[in-house]
Amino acid sequence: MKAVVQRVGHASVSVDGETVGSIGKGFLILLGVEQGDGDAQAEKLAKKITGLRIFPDENGKTNLSLAEVNGEILVISQFTLCADCRKGYRPSFVRAAAPEEANRLYEYFTALCRETVSRVETGVFGAHMKVELENDGPFTLSLECTAELELR
Repeated sequence: MKAVVQRVGHASVSVDGETVGSIGKGFLILLGVEQGDGDAQAEKLAKKITGLRIFPDENGKTNLSLAEVNGEILVISQFTLCADCRKGYRPSFVRAAAPEEANRLYEYFTALCRETVSRVETGVFGAHMKVELENDGPFTLSLECTAELELR
């Protein structure tokens, strides 16, 4: 399971011109689910992300967590994070999980985030979405939880 986490001042997602999710200060999370991912990967990744201390404290040090700044989360499913670009110029998506399982884990990951964060918004799984954000910093992290539950 892969995630790109962006610290944002605000972010929103729309489908067919209609806003379906928006947040203020917090994290925009792009989430990719690969074959072989399961509940354990979602749990470990959600715990890590919701606990990240990447907001500045009174001294400007990245020392505060999402909870400490009353931050919010916007989760967007992004199967393209599972792309294999090693051969040729057209990405291969064979490592992406089947849509039914990917959606189940996306929903589970979102539910886990809601256990610790008061406001969690989402996009629409499988839809063509437009995402707008104000990247704060910019501060962007790429995380992966492997089948062995190793975080990278």
